[in-house]
Amino acid sequence: MKKKYINWLLVIGWMIIIFLFSSQPGEVSSENNKFVIYVFKLVGLDLNSILGTLSDFIVRKAAHFTEYFILYILLYRAINTKKNGDFKVFTLSLLMVFLYACSDEFHQAFVPGRGPAFRDVLVDTCGGLTAFLTIYICVTLKKRPAPKIKS
Repeated sequence: MKKKYINWLLVIGWMIIIFLFSSQPGEVSSENNKFVIYVFKLVGLDLNSILGTLSDFIVRKAAHFTEYFILYILLYRAINTKKNGDFKVFTLSLLMVFLYACSDEFHQAFVPGRGPAFRDVLVDTCGGLTAFLTIYICVTLKKRPAPKIKS
């Protein structure tokens, strides 16, 4: 029972983190992207020289993708109480990711320097979909019987 509450607290906590990132004005968000590009440069990967003007765009979309990849995993863990890999759990988790992404973009309509973009909902949902596929493959492989070794 305690684990169930912890799983839901992690979901809510992560949703709050996403909300806080989305609440940052456009200028602050842009500075965060520059910081990420700077950190990559420190470790020897100059995104600006590799990607040019696309580096900021790619960092922003990678952040969206990653946030919702993590959200899907947390939702799946919270919803999947029977630990049986039920397909309904997979689809419900993905639906919740999509709906939260929609609400997040709506929220950004009210943040200075930001605005809603359906493209971001698609990127967010793709992050969730990738997490879905990853977990689905892992669950399916676990269910397969071990191969018999002939002696």
